[in-house]
Amino acid sequence: MTSAADPNAQRRRMLESWERAAPGWRRGAERIREVGMPVSAWMLEQLMLQPGQRVLELAAGDGDTGFLAAELIRPGGTLVCSDASEAMLSVARARAHRLGIDNVEFRQLELEWIDLPAAAVDAVLCRWGVMLCVDPGAALREIRRVLRPGGRFSLAVWDDATLNPWATIPRRALVNTGHASPPDPNAPGPFALSAPGRLAELLEDAGFTQVIVQPIAVERIVQGVDAFVAETLDCTRLFAERYERLSDEQRASVVREIASLAEPLRAADGSLRIPGRALGGAGSA
Repeated sequence: MTSAADPNAQRRRMLESWERAAPGWRRGAERIREVGMPVSAWMLEQLMLQPGQRVLELAAGDGDTGFLAAELIRPGGTLVCSDASEAMLSVARARAHRLGIDNVEFRQLELEWIDLPAAAVDAVLCRWGVMLCVDPGAALREIRRVLRPGGRFSLAVWDDATLNPWATIPRRALVNTGHASPPDPNAPGPFALSAPGRLAELLEDAGFTQVIVQPIAVERIVQGVDAFVAETLDCTRLFAERYERLSDEQRASVVREIASLAEPLRAADGSLRIPGRALGGAGSA
């Protein structure tokens, strides 16, 4: 019998969750791309990419950040688009085909043990992946290992939970209505690396130099509470799995609580303008 804190059990649950989340990410790919564009742009700026380079994207999800990099390394460059979830890689493959991106290889790779030789790539990027690792330090050491000397790495994680109501409002609504417990602050999750100085410390401990960490603002605009709930169900499996087990009456109470918590974010036209803040980090091998 495995305990809740068993690292391998945590990894299995995380992978299973992403396998189930893939259809929602496929449906919401354009919306996710739009919201995440300021983060992707910052990450690419840090890499200083050149034609002919080999670039690795880890935890690629729908692949949008890497696909932007693929254009910057033409001619002669190759993007290795990777994710631990085969279902998420299928989403990325379909988007690459639709966008006409042909200088890309797809690989199923883990963050904490990257199945590539040492010094195999010129640059690595990872948007919103390292924070979900059971051992983020191991992931960063692996990234440092596969980078060529002088290669660049950029990543993004989410800043403090209080700055990201897009994530905290649905979870808080479940807690307030008695359908969930408060999240474990020590478990892998969106805000696991948000403590001041934590991300820079991990990057330096992994051997990166010229480390920088900067906040990046994002904004999510949704057309009301019902749209907010629908999008959250699509892309956040933790919320969806709790919500889907509820009765119609219990679901209605959760939606009412979300509406109450989101009221300060409501615009005159009824839409919700939901702020967020990521932390971008970068360094050299």
